[in-house]
Amino acid sequence: MANRHHPLTGFERTFDPGELIVTKTDLKGRITYANRVFLRISGYDEHEVIGAPHNILRHPDMPACVFKLLWDTIGAGREIFAYVDNRAKTGDHYWVFAHVTPSFDENGTAIGYHSNRRVPRRDAVETIRPLYAQLLAEERRHANPKAAMVASTALLSDLLKRNGTTYDKFIFAL
Repeated sequence: MANRHHPLTGFERTFDPGELIVTKTDLKGRITYANRVFLRISGYDEHEVIGAPHNILRHPDMPACVFKLLWDTIGAGREIFAYVDNRAKTGDHYWVFAHVTPSFDENGTAIGYHSNRRVPRRDAVETIRPLYAQLLAEERRHANPKAAMVASTALLSDLLKRNGTTYDKFIFAL
């Protein structure tokens, strides 16, 4: 597996609005398929990612509570949309608008997850970035990861409640 700890470069990679980044994972989040766009943008070779945990892409500026919400949602058999800042192998980063959904067998049993990522709207990224910074700052105030997750999740829930919206409505309103 590739080194997850290349220094951040601050360089943002982009891809064409007509392209889709596609990956599939097993139920534990290990990559089972990655398309060529994913490989090109992430900077990984196929042999480096197949079998690797999808969180090799986790950028340190992403709040953990966003991933908890994602995993809770898809684990319950529902789809989710999210803006995500990913970390490329080189330390570059790239923003995506992700659609993650469970994959089911013929009996309706979840067998993995499928994610399509599109180029996000820049205004949406500029709106979500300060929210993510606020959530991450809350997480960093707590030495205990579980307490950090609880605190940032509560902060996100309170924000949504104050604005009279749900997570899904908030994301689609960006």
